[in-house]
Amino acid sequence: MKSLRNIAIIAHVDHGKTTLVDKMLLAGQLFKDHERPGELIMDNNDLERERGITILSKNVSMKYKDTKINIIDTPGHSDFGGEVERVLNMADGVLLLVDAFEGPMPQTRFVLSKALELGLKVILVVNKVDKENCTPDEVQESVFDLMFELDANEDQLEFPTVFGSAKNNWMGEDWQNPTGNINYLLDMIVEHIPAPKVKEGDAQMLVTSLDYSNYTGRIAVGKVYRGELTDNMQVSLVKRDGSIIRSQIKGLFLFDGLGKSKAKSVKAGEICAVQGVEGFEIGDTIAGGEAPEGLPTIAIDEPTMSMLFTINDSPFFGKEGKYVTSRHIKDRLDKELEKNLALRVEETDSADSFRVYGRGVLHLSVLIETMRREGYELQIGQPKVIMKKIDGVLHEPVEMLHIDLPEEVSGRAIEMLTQRKGVMMSMEPKGSRVKVEFEIPSRGIIGIRSKMLTATQGEAIMTHRFKEFQPHKGEIPERQNGSLIAHGTGKAIPYSINNLQERGKFFIEPNVDIYEGQVIGENSRPGDLVVNVIKTKKLTNMRSSGADAKMKIVPPIVFSLEEALEYIQGDEYVEVTPESIRLRKIYLKEHERKRQANPALRV
Repeated sequence: MKSLRNIAIIAHVDHGKTTLVDKMLLAGQLFKDHERPGELIMDNNDLERERGITILSKNVSMKYKDTKINIIDTPGHSDFGGEVERVLNMADGVLLLVDAFEGPMPQTRFVLSKALELGLKVILVVNKVDKENCTPDEVQESVFDLMFELDANEDQLEFPTVFGSAKNNWMGEDWQNPTGNINYLLDMIVEHIPAPKVKEGDAQMLVTSLDYSNYTGRIAVGKVYRGELTDNMQVSLVKRDGSIIRSQIKGLFLFDGLGKSKAKSVKAGEICAVQGVEGFEIGDTIAGGEAPEGLPTIAIDEPTMSMLFTINDSPFFGKEGKYVTSRHIKDRLDKELEKNLALRVEETDSADSFRVYGRGVLHLSVLIETMRREGYELQIGQPKVIMKKIDGVLHEPVEMLHIDLPEEVSGRAIEMLTQRKGVMMSMEPKGSRVKVEFEIPSRGIIGIRSKMLTATQGEAIMTHRFKEFQPHKGEIPERQNGSLIAHGTGKAIPYSINNLQERGKFFIEPNVDIYEGQVIGENSRPGDLVVNVIKTKKLTNMRSSGADAKMKIVPPIVFSLEEALEYIQGDEYVEVTPESIRLRKIYLKEHERKRQANPALRV
């Protein structure tokens, strides 16, 4: 085990984790001369590549000199914090990656606190030292202050620092003297990250991750804490609740480069994948011996947000998707629960609806986006934050919000956040930009991203993380403008859209199919407005169809899935199908909406 190192790479989003892993894999010579692996080697699913973020943590291994290094690449968004928390259990040390310009950010603090709690050794990597106006030495100081604040022990506070630029493929001890490769970082890993501690006794392995094979089913991934696992060995699965299920290992695999290699046995300290053990969940222990003992299970932070998932009952249901029934949706959510630890699903009074709890809009929207690509059709209700009663007082989740924006537009941003019950904690100028830190209720963050980008000409960079539950802050102003609602079902006619442009902004293009009750635009005034956009021009001898060829229709607003979820109000759904994202009223008929709005009319 002396020639083995298990490390996790942790950092705030966009600080360069995946790029650094790419360069480490190239340094480990995993690819033959003719192979061109490209960039973002580890981000191997479509969603990760499109968004440029890591969503799922991944294992890979490389050889450096005579040492095998198991690397765990982790997500940077706080919405996927559940992924980071569990995989840190497999590591013996962490590379803390920090941007030389931005310094420690909210997610840096979150993942670092988890690593320090587990007693892991830290190597600080100050990345992107080639950026203009960067301050690598100040960043090193601020990380030391942060670790001191997070109660790091003396050994952890004496962390080595590596400076460099992962993009330009160099790491060294002085940021002003670029080296030609990243070997300095690899030497520091071998020197400073401890080899796994090996304990004697019966075999024990904590299941910290899941893999899946179409041929053999679910595969348990984790680190062997003590003893030795062997192929075809009789083991016991110790569940979270203490119950024990007898089982047998039918296949053992070690991580080898980007893939896995079959192994006869795996000793303590090594990360491996186990086939054949049925019915396991993340947090269970695979144990050997006569008296199997369970390891402490993984604690995951509670969800802070919920959304209603329901079947698609719009007039266009079933036209684009393969899976449209409530049974399909329930089976898919149950499957997701197996590997997505920060997710919770509750059944509602209706058999067709489920309340799904997660860590934030991004966390849940990635699940919805994955489902629609798999062929599911469903409708999503407005995101709601989870309230708690503590000592009889209503509490709500509060987040730390960091914004990096140009100085000249900072006034508008601060005013917007203050209206949403935000409290400014600090303001720090950096060149022509300003870093502002706010404490703000989670309710105040929903729907703010698009407004903030509009107010700052697209310049603002926002990041936030959950802090704690605090007493309810009172009402927060919602969207003022009402919706433009379709009057009937049919094709949207350019002539009608042109005549209604003064009424507001449209979300649909001319000549698309729409249905009654669909939200097709935003009213320029408060209150909803029903409009008829399927009305064609009445042609006479005096009014020809070609006379409107010169009309100019403003391009529609096209929402991404997150923007649509943050935009809708309490009486609206987002309809999600493999090809479309539509907004609609829950009650499609106008007389039904009036009845719901007026309690006296309800029967």
